[in-house]
Amino acid sequence: MRIFIIEDDIKLSHYLHKGLNQEGHSVELCHDGKTGLIQASTENFDAIILDRMLPGMDGLKLLRSLRGMEISTPVLMLSNLGDVDHRVEGLRSGCDDYLSKPFSFTELLARVEVISRRQPQSNTYETLIVSDLELNLLTRKAQRRGRSIELLTQEFKLLEYLMRHEGQIITKTMLLEQVWDLHFDPKTNVVEVHVSRLRKKVDQSQDRPLIHTVRGAGYVLHEKN
Repeated sequence: MRIFIIEDDIKLSHYLHKGLNQEGHSVELCHDGKTGLIQASTENFDAIILDRMLPGMDGLKLLRSLRGMEISTPVLMLSNLGDVDHRVEGLRSGCDDYLSKPFSFTELLARVEVISRRQPQSNTYETLIVSDLELNLLTRKAQRRGRSIELLTQEFKLLEYLMRHEGQIITKTMLLEQVWDLHFDPKTNVVEVHVSRLRKKVDQSQDRPLIHTVRGAGYVLHEKN
C-alpha cells in the first residue's frame, strides 16, 4: 500500500515509516496539518495515518476538510486523547478507526490493513506511466516501448519514487530517506551508483532519456520537450 503519515512527533513518525516500509509498504511523511492537507488532497494514497494534534491545522479540521472534498481515503487517527468522547468525535469527523497512544506497532499495522480493505480495490493505480515508461506496482516489472526492464529491489523503489514525483527535482537526502530509510548521510555514493545503474536500464538505446541530473540539486524524471 501507499501510506501517508501526518504526525509531528519526528521520532514516532520515523519509527512508523521504518516499520511500514519493512512490511513492504510505500510511505510518505509530513509533520504539519496544512502541508498534510495539500498533499492528502492532491496525491493518491491507500491509507492515511493522522495525528489528532498537529501544528498549522489540527487533525480533526484536516479530516473534515478531506471529507468535505469527498476524498474517501481510509484514515486511522492517532491521539493521546483516548476517552470515549474523543474517540466518538474523531469517528464522527470521518476517521475510519481511532488508536490511542501509546500503542503497539503490530496493532497499528493490523488496523491499517483492516481499514484499507473496506475500500473497494481499484486497479487505476496499479501501473505508473511516464511517457513510454511503465511500472507495474503489483508484478514489480517495468517496460519501455515493449522492452522489459529487470529491476533489483532498490532499483524498483528508486524508480517508483521518481515516477510518483514526475517532473519534481528529487534531492539525494530525499532519496536516502524515502528509498533507503536513512535519515543521515552515510557519506557514500550509494545514491549516485543506483541512479547510474537505473538510468542505463531505463534510457538504454533510447533517443529521449527520462532520468536527468540537475547539477547541484538532485535528479528529475520527465520527458524533455
